[in-house]
Amino acid sequence: MRILHTMIRVGNLKRSVDFYTKVMGMKLLRASENPEYQYSLAFVGYDNESQAAVIELTYNWGTESYDHGNAFGHIAIGVDDVAKTCHDIKQAGGKVTREAGPVKGGTTVIAFVEDPDGYKIELIENRQADNALGN
Repeated sequence: MRILHTMIRVGNLKRSVDFYTKVMGMKLLRASENPEYQYSLAFVGYDNESQAAVIELTYNWGTESYDHGNAFGHIAIGVDDVAKTCHDIKQAGGKVTREAGPVKGGTTVIAFVEDPDGYKIELIENRQADNALGN
């Protein structure tokens, strides 16, 4: 078994695809529309779906925003250099909501960015993420 994807609902599919591809550096893997049920899907990720988990962006036609509730936390992405990634994200027009620095009560370097729909994305340095996994 493995995780295939995480689905998040978005208010503007093009805006979200642009963010995940142009700001976060992912690839648009596939997209589809379902006119009968009035929704569109786009799958984005850093690698093919057969190799890695990806994000499914779901746009329900006519719905521009969602209440995220208080249960969903964030998506975590491993990067080589959190500070440089934050700089690059800001240069590409992205929003950094927590600059690079150690996690509270620890030493792992993290940061947070926010996508156009307000979903949080945690950046974790790969070397520290690998250490947490025992690699």
